[in-house]
Amino acid sequence: MKKIILLALIGATTSLFAMYAEHASLYKDPRIMGMGGANVAVGGYSTSVFTNPAGLANIKKEHGYVVDLLGLGGSYTPEVINFIDDFDDANGEVIPIGETLKKYAGDHFHAGISNYSSISKNSDMFSWSVGILAASDFNFMTHSDLSLTTTSRVYGGLVLGAAKNYNTEYGRVDIGVSIKVIHQKFYEDTLTIIDLMGIDDLTQYIEDKLESNTGIGIDIGAIYYPLKDNYLNPAIGFSVMNIGSISMDDNFGGQPTTVNLGISITPEIEVLDKLVVAIDYVDLFNANEYRLYNSDGTYNDYEESDFMKRVRLGVGVGLIESSLFSTTLNFGIYQASYTAGINMEISIVKINFATYAEEISTSGIGEDTSDRRYMAQIGFAW
Repeated sequence: MKKIILLALIGATTSLFAMYAEHASLYKDPRIMGMGGANVAVGGYSTSVFTNPAGLANIKKEHGYVVDLLGLGGSYTPEVINFIDDFDDANGEVIPIGETLKKYAGDHFHAGISNYSSISKNSDMFSWSVGILAASDFNFMTHSDLSLTTTSRVYGGLVLGAAKNYNTEYGRVDIGVSIKVIHQKFYEDTLTIIDLMGIDDLTQYIEDKLESNTGIGIDIGAIYYPLKDNYLNPAIGFSVMNIGSISMDDNFGGQPTTVNLGISITPEIEVLDKLVVAIDYVDLFNANEYRLYNSDGTYNDYEESDFMKRVRLGVGVGLIESSLFSTTLNFGIYQASYTAGINMEISIVKINFATYAEEISTSGIGEDTSDRRYMAQIGFAW
């Protein structure tokens, strides 16, 4: 009788749409995310290929070959483990599943794991980087109509990048280009409670549903330093990312072609190893859209132009740098929420932590949702 009553209520309240509007990305470096995700006019890491390949020209020459090996990292929403455990404990029974969905109604959960290993070098002629990406992320959003939206993927591929600086009478210009070949398996859908009946292992169910596709994207960028020997060392960055088939046929995990701008200053402070202040405005032409999923598994994409979702502001404070130990503190604003992080290198071991909030909704839709996430990474670098 309880099942009959619950199913009747479901049939009366199931809505047509569930919302999900996270901006597309391939890799989030905790060193950059702690600084609000602002890196278009900064660079300095092999992972600059995910924001502006011209930033490879800022890899320090004195470091020679820069090897990042087994940079294993994870990101998560604190309640994601509890949600998955509660769902699995329901054992596919309709009443416990309904109670679980009701308990977490309106919440968003994320869990991801990634590894970006690379070798890079800033030589006298040009800078270059070769990297291998392997990552996965699982996202869930529960709704008051007892449905569950999931967007999940397992993906990876090869990333090649190069940059060269040019000294002109009007200042220095760094030009960069990179190419990514990405293969992914993805699954996106809104599942009603009727769909969820009989599922006793949610992650395994998703893995069994994964579909495959492959994309190739080209990135170009530039960083301009207009004032030579200026105390503030100002820079202006510009990048066009994901030109090509990396849209993945518009499935979840696809990367739209975005145009991004950034400004930074790196003043020299005697008591600090480094100080960086940066601000970015990404996706200038609003290529990212928000997606509404229908209850029958289809979806519709709509224009999304939220200004604050595109603003990145960050400060990086390098406290110590030596051959045995270095540390940097990072702070910032990402999608109108604070970020913070710390980067440490102890001999050849690197340890990075960061926190940021991903805005899942967008202004004017009526369901503003911010998902606070925590990142940790450990690996070897020399």
